[in-house]
Amino acid sequence: MTKFSDLKLDPKVLKAVEAAGYESPTPIQAGAIPPALEGQDVLGIAQTGTGKTASFTLPMITMLSKGRARARMPRSLVLCPTRELAAQVAENFDVYAKNTKLTKALLIGGVSFKEQDALIDRGVDVLIATPGRLLDHFERGKLLLTGVQIMVVDEADRMLDMGFIPDIERIFGLTPFTRQTLFFSATMAPEIERITNTFLSAPAKIEVARAATTSENIQQGVVMFKPSRKDRASSEKRKLLRALIEQEGEGCSNAIIFCNRKTDVDICAKSLNKYGYNASPIHGDLDQSHRMKTLDGFRDGSIRFLCASDVAARGLDIPNVTHVFNFDVPSNAEDYVHRIGRTGRAGRKGKALMICAPNDDKNFADVERLVQIEIPRIENPIKVEKPAKTEKPATDVSAEKPKRTRTRKKPEAKADSTPAVVETEVKPETAPVVEDTKPQRNAKQNNNRRDNVVVGMGDHLPSFIAMSFEERRAS
Repeated sequence: MTKFSDLKLDPKVLKAVEAAGYESPTPIQAGAIPPALEGQDVLGIAQTGTGKTASFTLPMITMLSKGRARARMPRSLVLCPTRELAAQVAENFDVYAKNTKLTKALLIGGVSFKEQDALIDRGVDVLIATPGRLLDHFERGKLLLTGVQIMVVDEADRMLDMGFIPDIERIFGLTPFTRQTLFFSATMAPEIERITNTFLSAPAKIEVARAATTSENIQQGVVMFKPSRKDRASSEKRKLLRALIEQEGEGCSNAIIFCNRKTDVDICAKSLNKYGYNASPIHGDLDQSHRMKTLDGFRDGSIRFLCASDVAARGLDIPNVTHVFNFDVPSNAEDYVHRIGRTGRAGRKGKALMICAPNDDKNFADVERLVQIEIPRIENPIKVEKPAKTEKPATDVSAEKPKRTRTRKKPEAKADSTPAVVETEVKPETAPVVEDTKPQRNAKQNNNRRDNVVVGMGDHLPSFIAMSFEERRAS
């Protein structure tokens, strides 16, 4: 088994790693650190939670141990898609570089420009930033990127999702052509592959696992949820979430609950607090100080449930997360990989449960197609009891009303009453003889014609009709 001591890291870095409690590198670390120390470009693809941050932080500290930073000209640059991830990288840098004299600056939104400008003016060895805030400082003339020796792009696929790719390409153009580039991502979209082909020079590709795979340490499951009525869908879905939490029992010591919309994040957190669950929301509309305070509370255990949007899905390293609940199926299938990657980290076991409503069927199919596994279906813990069929009470048959029919029936004669009609027997010899009346009708019609009287005709009678039979025969 490879040890950190075999990777030719600086002794001060090894001492800090040992103090942090790490003994052996993860596969992505063992694969990425050696070529990075040799000055080669690196393209690292690995599942989230496999230690990608240390894969570039440790060799960066080793290579920057010699030299000195100049004012407004950082020696290295780390780009992160979100403020939380950038802050986490800064924390990792403090842990691994505590035995060195290297300096850092964190450029993220929600913090005063004045404080950040003061750090840049003193000169920093490592600049950790989000793309938007970095370009803001550059356009204000407070920052030069011509001294960057090492450039790191972390969570590149998230950069693509958030629309940062044009900014990334611009930042690449502001840095020296001779820089060393370390590129890390959990998935590899075609657009990201195009960028790596453009800006990386013969990179060492380290692909620990197939792109967009989920960790084997995470037990997955999905509840196929169907509301009883459309207007009750939201409340019944929150009730199902609480039932899933209760079903996990004491094993669910803390969890992250992901929602697609910021409004649902707030509603979900408020609902959990109403029913006695210690929950707090985190999303992009909250100010940075509030978001950092919430994350600190979740890390130290004072907050049990973290209701989050995808701002917390990428790169956050909170090792002890036992469960991840996907309240909504993510609209982007790759977000599912990153969401559930918040649990089962550093070799620990984790569990990821998801609620799939009927309108999520398409997104759910995309998730299963991406991860190339069939997510196990689990039974809905809320038993929906159908109303029992009520039997009609037994009634007297004679008391029932007669059914209506189209034909009317003659009332039956009572036994003790006199019949209304007395039928008499007609003997054959006394039966009346019916005479044929047809000759009489013909004779009458002939008489009418003789008298020029035509029955049934109007005043405009043709002359030939008024003629008698003998006259017509003679003519």
